Amino acid sequence: MPKRMCVLTALLLVLAVSASAFANWTGTITIWDCPRWGNEEDDKFHWIKGKIAEFEASHPGVKIELVETPWAELGEKLSVAIAGRAWPDIVPVDISGAINRNHLEQGVVEALDDYMTPEELEDFFPGALEAYTYKGKLYGIPMSMSVHVMLLNLDHFAEAGVEPPENGRWTWDEFVEKAKALTFDSDGDGVIDKYGFSTYILPGYYEAWPFFYMDGAQPIVNDEFGFNTPEAISAIQKLVDLKFVHGAAPVEMGSSDVGGTFRALAREGERFVAIQPWNSWAIATVTGEGVNHMPNVMVAEYPIGESGRPITIGGAGGWVVMYQKDRSKLDVVVEFAKFLSTTEEQYTFALNYGTFPSRKSTEAMDPFADQPLMARAAEMLEYAVTVPEHPNWAQIDARIQAELQLIFAGEKSVEQGMNDAAAQVQRLLR
Repeated sequence: MPKRMCVLTALLLVLAVSASAFANWTGTITIWDCPRWGNEEDDKFHWIKGKIAEFEASHPGVKIELVETPWAELGEKLSVAIAGRAWPDIVPVDISGAINRNHLEQGVVEALDDYMTPEELEDFFPGALEAYTYKGKLYGIPMSMSVHVMLLNLDHFAEAGVEPPENGRWTWDEFVEKAKALTFDSDGDGVIDKYGFSTYILPGYYEAWPFFYMDGAQPIVNDEFGFNTPEAISAIQKLVDLKFVHGAAPVEMGSSDVGGTFRALAREGERFVAIQPWNSWAIATVTGEGVNHMPNVMVAEYPIGESGRPITIGGAGGWVVMYQKDRSKLDVVVEFAKFLSTTEEQYTFALNYGTFPSRKSTEAMDPFADQPLMARAAEMLEYAVTVPEHPNWAQIDARIQAELQLIFAGEKSVEQGMNDAAAQVQRLLR
């Protein structure tokens, strides 16, 4: 046999063996996921469990291990896992968050450009892809988009004799007047028991932040801290005054009690707050069945401040594939991540999870034809901004939110708290 033929035969044999090993990879894939929407048994992991069963059935020898993780613990838990070099194979990205730039710089996240065809990429909205792109490479698969909205309990409005904002749009002054009118003693015992507004403050969560942007401020401007500018101080002060000057918010406003805040709006038998900001996932919760079902609810924009726009915060949720030493395993891991992010699955999320699809093909299925509240929320995407993309954002965010908690607890003035935050944050921006 000619030498050239021998080399070609050997090469084909190597390729055939490699392809066979590649196609026949077996083993365990570990995925972390966080609560989604509940089923009849209130199992908020039922969707991912079903997808795991489907994938395992079509891939003999592949086992998917699910690690159920609370959203609030995800970031810290992943950082610990990375430090111990024991990260999972796939992790979710919160719909209000972004991919962690530190993890990308550390090289522990896989770039997926080679696994996405031009046709696949074209099906995603540009903004969704942008949220997962860093230095020209794609680090994840966008699954859904979201936006923060104001939820209004119209029964509370009716009880107080207050008209809701027309088409859900209001100025800051109009918002304040309605919040004050919605605060009253409902049972005549001389004690205020109904309030106009409340929200919570917690690292990694941004329901309150559009208020801080409304006069034109941003948390970071040209690598400088921006929440101690006059625009930021005035906006934060307005929300603080709603509680301490106007008395239109309960004492709990500004605490880290996420669950208690939501119950005050939506839980049957506990509803004593008329207006709260939430991520759009909450729309599905308050319009679904169960104790959090609100019979009469409205979706409204954030109040318009000096910026002249009803600014809100948006995000793109999805899946990130962590670094794989075994490159043959990587193919199967990516296949599973894509399996979770199809047009059909995004449609399921739109119907049940209160999110907007990141795929054009899903939007074409018109998932919100019978959901006017979600359709109204979708209009707010026009005014959505994202939280800053900075390698130290998690640390920066934690320091800002800690100072905001002190401000809303009445322990610091707005100016003092934000100047204290600036002193801590500025060195993280360099």
